[in-house]
Amino acid sequence: MSSEPQHTPQHAVTYVDPFRDSAALRPIAPEARELLHTVNQKIAARPSLRAIVDYLFEHTQTLIPCDRMGLAFVDEGNEFVTSYYNRATYDELHVRDGYREALRGSSLLRVLSNGLPRIISDLEAYAREHPRSRSTRLLIREGVRSSLTCPLSVEGRVVGFIFRSSRTPHSYGPQHIELQMAITERLSQAVEKAWRIEQLEEANHAYTQMLGFVSHELKSPVASMVTDAQILAEGYLGDLTDEQRAKCESMIRKGQYLLGLVREYLDLARVEGGELKLQTRSQVDVMREVLDDAVDIVRPQADAHGMQLIVCVPSPALPPVCCDPNLLRIVTVNLLDNAVKYGNEGGDIRVKAEVFTDHRGEPRLRIAVWNSGPGFSRDQRDKLFRRFSRLDDPALKSRRGTGVGLYNSWRIVQLHKGRITAHSEQGEWAEFSFEIPATADCAEPEAV
Repeated sequence: MSSEPQHTPQHAVTYVDPFRDSAALRPIAPEARELLHTVNQKIAARPSLRAIVDYLFEHTQTLIPCDRMGLAFVDEGNEFVTSYYNRATYDELHVRDGYREALRGSSLLRVLSNGLPRIISDLEAYAREHPRSRSTRLLIREGVRSSLTCPLSVEGRVVGFIFRSSRTPHSYGPQHIELQMAITERLSQAVEKAWRIEQLEEANHAYTQMLGFVSHELKSPVASMVTDAQILAEGYLGDLTDEQRAKCESMIRKGQYLLGLVREYLDLARVEGGELKLQTRSQVDVMREVLDDAVDIVRPQADAHGMQLIVCVPSPALPPVCCDPNLLRIVTVNLLDNAVKYGNEGGDIRVKAEVFTDHRGEPRLRIAVWNSGPGFSRDQRDKLFRRFSRLDDPALKSRRGTGVGLYNSWRIVQLHKGRITAHSEQGEWAEFSFEIPATADCAEPEAV
């Protein structure tokens, strides 16, 4: 990764075409063939990129000199190269993970354009001829004196480079290129795919962090505005006209809707960010710690729509179970929210809880939320429980919703080793239910 004028003296940098250079086309030794076979097996196991580099660094030094190994990728516009991972026999690294340098004027451009390996035999001589190369100066500070660079190519497109470096000048010759190119050929596609996956994971992590931050920052001011509007609507600061009260009540409804979105997105940020951990507890009173609290949270919204919310529980009461009551409360609130959101004005919402025995003779807790309303078709049922998925139905498009709550609920039920389902008679009713194991005591450890 070095920047320099494009006219590079041949004695400073050598590019070797192993298909034209007869010195590079030598029979591969048995130990090299065994190494390639092992590399194939390692790649088939789909290790992380760092594990791939670690393995090559630790197991190929006897065949190809290497005091330092690095993996770097070019951006989509081929403007920059970014160091992804580095291993060395020494501790003091100056070109570290994340180091970024422009490709303009770099001898790597020829590697990028022609796919030819590059050898720098004397890094100090190279630095004297190219004093503007910052990465070269940093590598010399590490004690590096020669390097071998091979392109990582996918379908004829160079996506990155693998660097081998030695603290001894003139360490690399054509005989090393044949083996390194054979290794690189096996690495390229697996490395590129793994790199893209890790990029997506990093982007998703950044997205969930932003989502959580924005949602958290919105929560307090929106809740405060709702409270202020309620104070005004209830006349604590003076009598209001009917029109003023109607406006305040409209503000309250819109604010409560925003608070519901904030709650869903905060839950989503916790789910996607890996912060949502299952904290199970033995002997949980589901009626008191899950159902009662969830119904209390949603009942004001149901009342505002003239809906009758009915809770049906068996007699005697539900037995205690092992679960995370806080997370199950999130699921139950989400299902009740959906029932209010997509139910008929003035219709019924029925919540049913029961413990039953499955086909294996094991107890299961089931909580179901039923509502009268437009429901959904059988074809559309497969779209449920996906993040941001909304049903393409004219009767539902006017209802506000994101699909986030059902997705969060699905993830939480999965953590409980349960399942969540939905049934409907289109135009009549919809029912969402989840079930989890209903053992009373948790197996050790209780925190998962």
